[in-house]
Amino acid sequence: MEQTQPIAKFAAGAVSAALWENEITLNSGKTAKILKASVSRRYKTNGNWKTAYTFSRNEIPLAIYCLQKAFEAIVEKGKEQEITQAIEEEKVM
Repeated sequence: MEQTQPIAKFAAGAVSAALWENEITLNSGKTAKILKASVSRRYKTNGNWKTAYTFSRNEIPLAIYCLQKAFEAIVEKGKEQEITQAIEEEKVM
């Protein structure tokens, strides 16, 4: 199985958010690509790196910051797609 990579990553300290592009099937049968965000933190214990999905009081603002950046990227990507769709709809053959 091929490992997928995030299309963007935002970090603050040990906390990071990643943007993933997922393909979904709409009710109409057409497919569409949507962006989803994941958030995690990395830490080292006994010399090994681990990933956690829980946050302490001091890490919550870092998670919020990373998710805000991810949200902004999703909104910008949506604007780009709307412009592209509008241009494609304007084409006259």
